[in-house]
Amino acid sequence: MKVVLPVAGKGTRLRPHTHTKAKSLVNVAGKTVLEHIIERLLAINAEEFIFITDENGQQVSNFMQNKFPELTCHYLIQQERLGPAHAVALAAPVVNDGDDLLVVFNDTIFVTDLARIPQLCADADGLIYSKEVEDYQRFGVNVVKNGYIVDMVEKPDQPISRLAQVGLYYLKDGAGFIRAIEQTIAAGETVKGEYYLPSVFMRMIGAGSKFKAPEIDAWLDCGKPETLLETNRFLLNGRHHIHGESHNTVFIEPVHVERGALVKNSIIGPHVSIAAGSVIENSVIRDSIINSENKVSNLILDHSLLGDSVTLIGSPRRMNIGDHSLIEMDQ
Repeated sequence: MKVVLPVAGKGTRLRPHTHTKAKSLVNVAGKTVLEHIIERLLAINAEEFIFITDENGQQVSNFMQNKFPELTCHYLIQQERLGPAHAVALAAPVVNDGDDLLVVFNDTIFVTDLARIPQLCADADGLIYSKEVEDYQRFGVNVVKNGYIVDMVEKPDQPISRLAQVGLYYLKDGAGFIRAIEQTIAAGETVKGEYYLPSVFMRMIGAGSKFKAPEIDAWLDCGKPETLLETNRFLLNGRHHIHGESHNTVFIEPVHVERGALVKNSIIGPHVSIAAGSVIENSVIRDSIINSENKVSNLILDHSLLGDSVTLIGSPRRMNIGDHSLIEMDQ
């Protein structure tokens, strides 16, 4: 099996954190989004990892060489932003007849057992992983009949289906899938000028292919600051690791402090991750992600996301307050 990972894209919903780094290299719960994804893919013993990158591709290749040097990786650059299907089609030169493919988009950390792919796909041509959601109007959904997908509807007005596509796809015939994308592109089947995978899958279904829509256990969105913090909370639950140095500090579980971080005279947690090189002192931090080489002092932070090399310095207050007083202060 080969894995295709489209990691191009500006990550505009995560700005300013993606101004200087690839969106897949944003941190959550002590690791980059990409590291969380790759660790989940190790179970399938993939032959090759094919990255579709943009101008930040060197960042991705450097990260992979540093963290996963044992993996075979190939990097292809998407020069034009023509949509997700176009990005996957760029893998054509390294996908051969007989290759099966797993396509993983990097806005989402998934929780599912990929070792079950052969069992789930025994009587199908592919799997379009899904998750039942309440707000189905926000997503492309799969319509299933007798165990197989018969239609796909983008952001339906009515609850024709609540099975949202999560950006994780398995194809038994990888080369055939790439050819179907190329046919879709040649036919000019775009939505607002971009090529999307549902058009490709419906073309394949029309030609007789059968797809199932297995549900994943958890769908962890990393595409926006607020959802990144939600994912940080989910991944930290049950994990409480203080690898860094701390002095006179109270940690409220769960918290992840990397080796090389220093925390002094503070209250940290719950649901806080602090990266290496950061120094936190005289502060209260909860429900936040603090990336590397930050300096935070004399502050209260909540629902906050700090990039790399940020300095935030507040000021302590001195007060002399009598009985029966009510003091309300904004930060």
